[in-house]
Amino acid sequence: MTSISGAEMVDWNLAVATATRLVRPGPEVTRDEARAVVAELRRHARTSERHVREFTRMIPEGAAVPDTPVLVVDRAGWVKANVAGFRELLQPLLGKMQERRAGAPGSAVLGAVGGKVTGVELGMLLSFLASRVLGQYETFAPVSRDLPASAAGGRLLLVAPNIVHVERELEVHPHDFRLWVCLHEETHRTQFTAVPWLRAHLEGEIQTFLGATDVDPGTVLERIREAAQSFAGARPDAESGDEGRSLVELVQTPEQREILARLTAVMSLLEGHADFVMDGVGPQVVPSVAEIREKFQQRRASGAGRLDAALRKLLGLDAKLRQYRDGERFVRAVVGQVGMDGFNRVWTSPNTLPTKAEIATPADWVARVHSKGSEQSEAE
Repeated sequence: MTSISGAEMVDWNLAVATATRLVRPGPEVTRDEARAVVAELRRHARTSERHVREFTRMIPEGAAVPDTPVLVVDRAGWVKANVAGFRELLQPLLGKMQERRAGAPGSAVLGAVGGKVTGVELGMLLSFLASRVLGQYETFAPVSRDLPASAAGGRLLLVAPNIVHVERELEVHPHDFRLWVCLHEETHRTQFTAVPWLRAHLEGEIQTFLGATDVDPGTVLERIREAAQSFAGARPDAESGDEGRSLVELVQTPEQREILARLTAVMSLLEGHADFVMDGVGPQVVPSVAEIREKFQQRRASGAGRLDAALRKLLGLDAKLRQYRDGERFVRAVVGQVGMDGFNRVWTSPNTLPTKAEIATPADWVARVHSKGSEQSEAE
């Protein structure tokens, strides 16, 4: 990304340094224990690949698919990987904002200060998330020497200290829990390697979303001020639905909300499908899957205290939890009605992805995609 007078909109290095400094230390383990955990997670990732492919039938036997690396990382490694991904994804928007700022008086000084402030803020957010993520398929991962990714972009991250922390907190069988987590994350990798158009479709939606962002600082600040007042109850004219929205949702334009509805549907599908596969494969290969699922669901619902719950709501992370639940219910209903192969028609094209309304009413998706008219049009 180009910089104006040497200053970027975000000081990415400062974001990494801030998050690394603030993130909580992981659980205490010996060096031998740490090595054993890393080795086991890598084995489980390889094993999960076969289980997921057999269960989902998304990849025909013997078919060649792009290989993506599996990285077992600590919390600092997760931060570095995500900062690299953010930098790649946000490059067009930040470039546009820099161009608009370039002619303003004092832009060099304001840019340097603003970049550092934004870097610190991003670092604080990442330090909060870095101790909570168990694994992640990075769809838009840039290739680098320290963080390898597939040529098309993509890598699977397993955050070892977080996995150990949760398995201890829940008091579940460590080996079963590690395999259970790998099954979920491997499903995400299979989704993107088996469906070549999915990455480009998501990137296009995200870039359209970012392109609709008003880069005028005064407008953005005004929107944030109104959002804050809505949360504080200070706006007498606040819409009745605002109380249930996150800060992220409230600062969006109407066009962005439409795009977000489509993105929410896709993410609900992907997360729900991963949960469905994890539970479908689980009983065959994870003996204590029922206990793990019950305890993990309770943990998801309760959070880690009042501050954690407040931050989750503010950042829109509660919506992420709803995606797991609603998406899994959609997948289960569709598979129950038309079978796994019938469900897999969801991966045919962007037109066969469910809408947000169809996630809530799976029968509507089945009627639309499996109707005679739609089948004939696809055959043609």
